[in-house]
Amino acid sequence: MIKNSKDNVLLKILLKHALGALFAGLSLPLMAISPVHAGELLSFSYGPLIRSLRISSLQAFAKDGSVAEDLAFFLQFTPANKRAELRSALVQRADIDPLLVSQFFNSRIGSDVLERLGRGITMQRGGNGKFALRSALVGAAFSSDGLSLLSVLQQLPTNIQLHGETIAGAAKAGEKVIAATEVITSTMRALSAKEAAAQPQVNFNSLPNPAKPGPFSVRKEVWNLVDASRNRSFYVDVYIPEKNTAAQIPVILFSHGLASRPEDYGAGLKHLASYGYVVAAPQHPGSDTIWLKAMLKGLHRDIFDVQDFIQRPKDISYVIDELGRRNAGSFEGKLNLASVGIAGHSFGGYTALAVAGATLDFDHLQADCTRPYAALDISLLLECRALELPRKSYALHDPRARAVVAANPVMRSIFGPKGTRAIAIPVMLASGSYDPAAPAALEQALPFTWLKEANKYWMLLEGQAHVNFNEIDPGIKQTIESVGDLALPSQGLISNYINATTVPFFEIYLRNNQTYLPLLSSSYAQYLSKGQKFQLFLVSGTSSPGVVSAIEAFRKAIP
Repeated sequence: MIKNSKDNVLLKILLKHALGALFAGLSLPLMAISPVHAGELLSFSYGPLIRSLRISSLQAFAKDGSVAEDLAFFLQFTPANKRAELRSALVQRADIDPLLVSQFFNSRIGSDVLERLGRGITMQRGGNGKFALRSALVGAAFSSDGLSLLSVLQQLPTNIQLHGETIAGAAKAGEKVIAATEVITSTMRALSAKEAAAQPQVNFNSLPNPAKPGPFSVRKEVWNLVDASRNRSFYVDVYIPEKNTAAQIPVILFSHGLASRPEDYGAGLKHLASYGYVVAAPQHPGSDTIWLKAMLKGLHRDIFDVQDFIQRPKDISYVIDELGRRNAGSFEGKLNLASVGIAGHSFGGYTALAVAGATLDFDHLQADCTRPYAALDISLLLECRALELPRKSYALHDPRARAVVAANPVMRSIFGPKGTRAIAIPVMLASGSYDPAAPAALEQALPFTWLKEANKYWMLLEGQAHVNFNEIDPGIKQTIESVGDLALPSQGLISNYINATTVPFFEIYLRNNQTYLPLLSSSYAQYLSKGQKFQLFLVSGTSSPGVVSAIEAFRKAIP
């Protein structure tokens, strides 16, 4: 049974606004909408039974609550106290740029979404309803009423049929995702507490505080690079600790997320550099903000270049090579490029893991992409685009990578068990309990259990919702916080949690600094979370069997 909790409500809101999380604040050129003949009827079928409803009846109900005879048949299954909610849901407006809606549903990912939806929402006389849906969605977005359920129905160019079995299956699958998210959160809470209880008591006040800036001041340089072998030009943000007299300076490479920039992560990268690391974050020109803006202007069809599944990891290796070329002259030969840290967020999490040794498993990906209701997983839609690549083995692993942190990574289907098990260096996964784009239950839970590396960790940040809303999309944050008393954790708290865990991880596995060993623990996560509404949970590989047991129990309870 799925509880009607705040977490459920918030996750539903985030899922609804997932497109906005990726694209809010950007614009694209106006596209003309051709007039069409409107559909008048919705037909609902379930097995041999079929019943029709006039769209005008829904329009009247939304306007003044009047119930026509055809609508009365459907409302008999709706409790009287829920009718007001239904009226509100019909006209609730999604504030998304209409030009964005048009371009997105013309992209390959958008077309994939429509193709999947169109199997359960067909033309009345048969046939996938994807083209009718696209016309209605774009028309509604450009209408004076804006994008709402009712306006979409009013814009349908023809009568359509909704197949009850398919829609009910999708609804059940959506509820299962929400329930799985709750189970993962409660499991991580319990396992983290269990590990903490078994660990020796530590006076954390007597140890370094990795959430605070380190001892080095940091300067930033921007390098413009050209990899002639790939005909690829890109810039790199490089954070350099000043007056670092150490004999060796460790290096960390960072990969940004889809439709973002290295600059969006500048505060965290500078924090790492303040501990004496040289941190380099390349732009990935096939999947960054610049590419997306060009796509929204009609210069590209798609949200990202599918070749970036291959080019992104190669960007990382090229920057390591460039650091090697500049080592003697700019860094007095001090850079330790034989043992490099790799980190990344979202699509950058995929990138970091590929550099760390994870391999693409096209057979596993193909199977996942053909699952019913796969469109519920936004990350899977991104991963499925890799099926456009030639199916061969790609050399993406860089043996200089010796420790990897992947935050909100897109990973489960594209790597699968076999590809994930190929990682043979210390790894830390980070998830957010409110993440609509790469939900922990879908993208990180199973992969954590697949990892064979003994030094593996998984942390879950309560309330973290995939992106830094302060940098990328404050609009959705306002939408979420306008719903009752729901709220997100401050970005400051999230940053403290991330800084307080990533610094110890790299200190231990790049510098072999055992002073930080107690800080990479469940008990330290518990210490950091004291008095906080939004908690941090962290588990090590010893809790992997507990995660497996929770997943198996969930599958038995909700098949």
